[in-house]
Parts: sequence; structure tokens; C-alpha cells
Amino acid sequence: MKKVYFASDFHLGIDARLSSQARERQIVRWLEQVQKDAHSIYLVGDVFDFWFEYKTVVPKGYVRLFGKLVEIRDKGIPIYFFTGNHDMWMFRYFEEEFDIPIYRAPIVREIMGKTFFIGHGDGLGPGDYGYKFIKRVFANPLCQWLFERLHPNFGIGLANFWSGKSRSSQANDTAQFLGEDKEWLISYVYRKIKEVKADYFIFGHRHLPIDYTIKGTHSRYINLGEWMNFNSYAVFDGQDIQIAFFENEQGKVYGTETVEAKQK
Repeated sequence: MKKVYFASDFHLGIDARLSSQARERQIVRWLEQVQKDAHSIYLVGDVFDFWFEYKTVVPKGYVRLFGKLVEIRDKGIPIYFFTGNHDMWMFRYFEEEFDIPIYRAPIVREIMGKTFFIGHGDGLGPGDYGYKFIKRVFANPLCQWLFERLHPNFGIGLANFWSGKSRSSQANDTAQFLGEDKEWLISYVYRKIKEVKADYFIFGHRHLPIDYTIKGTHSRYINLGEWMNFNSYAVFDGQDIQIAFFENEQGKVYGTETVEAKQK
């Protein structure tokens, strides 16, 4: 049985537990492993810590990752790429060079008889109006055109600075599971499930591996975690989905059991 793989938040371009280049090699090893039985692969946002496609220029580096993605596509394995809040300025490069479609908003997809709601997760849920406003500004074609007028040395340097500020402001919120009432993506799923009867709601962005069953349903919210510390991903075998960890024996999944344990 072929399997479907989901991963997000590689944040290539910055160093963490490993350097960005070492992490890239690790991701390539993971792709080498999963391509053996992959039905398809979903990369659900923030693959890069920053990305902007000038008309004739893209950020340097990532050649190992690009080579592996091309190899996988040449074998006929579909890859689907979602933009995140750190790489939202991705335009046609992946589509034209790698034959990898780009999604800029969540999608609903039937996979092996199950319904999936898939998106990066940024800008969803209640509150966070400041970010939602900034996201609309960044998505504005005029703002993109103005940024493109900046020399890449200055523009990319400026963007990397603000990207670092964004991570710092979110660091405390991502360190632990906050509980159902404070996890804003869980709140979003409870509202969205009234419109979309999905079996699985798949998101990144939260930077914590979460598998949470939505009360009163058989639906589950899956957050893919990240690769700066966890190396977490999700795999669907046609019957069930689970979070797994690559080259990390200490990985922990948060979710329904975490809440029940706190309530005891």
C-alpha cells in the first residue's frame, strides 16, 4: 500500500539545533526514505524561512533539496507545495521548473476514501488581527512590485531580519500544548467542521506535533510540528494517519491524551 506524507516548517535558511545546510541534508535523507513507498508528498508551508522570487533571481542555496524534489517528480510521484507565512512570496518557479503546484490557501481533498482539509494554518482562527492585516498587505500585488524594486542583497537581508523577529515573538507560545481553549487552530477546526466534514484537518505553522480528536466527531486535527527541533511529519497509510519522527527517538506527540492527563 502506498502512503501519503505530510511535512512542514523546515525553515531552511536559518540555523537551529542543526545548521540550515545540515538540516537540508537531513530532509533529503527523509525524502530518500519516503519516496520508496510514497503515493504523494505534501509540503505544507514554511519550507524556507524566507523566499522571494524576483523575475530573474531566487534565493541562493537549497540545491540538494531541489535536486531531490526533481528526482521524485521525475519518478512520477506527486508533490504539492503550500505557501506559509515565511515563504508566501513564492510565485511560479516551482511550478515551471519542478512541475510542483503551489497552493496559497487551504484545500479540501479526497485521498484514499478519506477527506482531508490541508493548509499551512497562518491567519486562521480567532484574533491575531495584526498579522492578518500584514498578510493582506504582503499579498497585495503593488506591495510585491515595490519590494521587487529593492536590490536582492538589501531586500532579502531586510526580510530575514523581520523573519527572525517573528519567530522570537512566537517562541513562548510554541513551547507547549496550551489546551483546547487556547489552541487557536483547534478553535478554528471546531467552527470549520460545521462546513467541511473532513476526517483530518492537517496544518503546520504551530511548530508542535499535535494529534487531537475533535469532541463529538471522528475528525482529528493534526499539526505537523517542525524540523528545527522535532523532525516530525505525518504519514497516512490509507486506513489511519499518525505523526512520526525522523532521526529523533525522543519525539513526543501532544493532543487529546495530553488534555485528559492534565484533567486527572
